[in-house]
Amino acid sequence: MTNLLYITAHPFDETRSFSMAAGKAFIESYTELHPNDEIVHLDLYKADIPYLDTDVFNGWEKLRAGTPLHELTSAEISKVGRLAELGGQFVLADKYVFVTPMWNFSIPAILKTYLDAVAVSGKTFKYSKEGSIGLLTGKKALHIQARGDIYSEGSEANREMGHRYLEVMMEFFGTSSFEGIFIEGHNKFPEKAQEIKEKAIVRAKEVAKSF
Repeated sequence: MTNLLYITAHPFDETRSFSMAAGKAFIESYTELHPNDEIVHLDLYKADIPYLDTDVFNGWEKLRAGTPLHELTSAEISKVGRLAELGGQFVLADKYVFVTPMWNFSIPAILKTYLDAVAVSGKTFKYSKEGSIGLLTGKKALHIQARGDIYSEGSEANREMGHRYLEVMMEFFGTSSFEGIFIEGHNKFPEKAQEIKEKAIVRAKEVAKSF
């Protein structure tokens, strides 16, 4: 059975967000087309995503040194344990769908925190004398992103850092493919906003057929 991890990083739902509307269209179409696949929705704004902080690094250091788990502080146990859960869930998935807005040319901070949480040596990648090697080979990823201006081409293209960052991370993890659905220009051309949204929904349904 194929496992799809549907990761949303948006504080709004599909009634207020163009990216979430396209994401909903994708996942509904995908579910209909792949009824036997398991789909897990991880809403990063509702999930417990620990920062990599002093508790985490101290906890990891103690465990590597052979310290019994019960000798860690309660904060260390809680955060290290939660990170292990998130990493295990991410590794077990066969497909990833990220749904985000563009904020300040990039992604919401909560998604960066999540990617930090799952970027674990020996789990999603490993080091070698030749450099890092991704361990998630054979998996695929999709990014659905709404952008108020046009960033796929033209004068603003070099400012887009969110999709590019995700692309680098997916390559780092070794995923076999990474594609994007971009909803662009609805703030720049508000008179075309509904048309832009509808086209993105159609595109999302099309991608669901082959993803």
